[in-house]
Amino acid sequence: MEKMSITIKDEFIKLGQALKLAGLVSSGVDAKFLIQDGQVKVNGEVDIRRGKKLYPGDTFEFEGTEVTVKS
Repeated sequence: MEKMSITIKDEFIKLGQALKLAGLVSSGVDAKFLIQDGQVKVNGEVDIRRGKKLYPGDTFEFEGTEVTVKS
């Protein structure tokens, strides 16, 4: 599994935005459908909420890439 991280300036980032920031999807629409289809895991569990708030220390996974949120 490939590991990477994204750095945020605010207190949190929404899951759909995080997927775009990490370069794993090209648009918010793509993120929406992938999340709703259960293809994204947050902290090891499938989460189907595009607006799920991610805080520094949280991780999400998509297609063999694990991304850690950092501040």
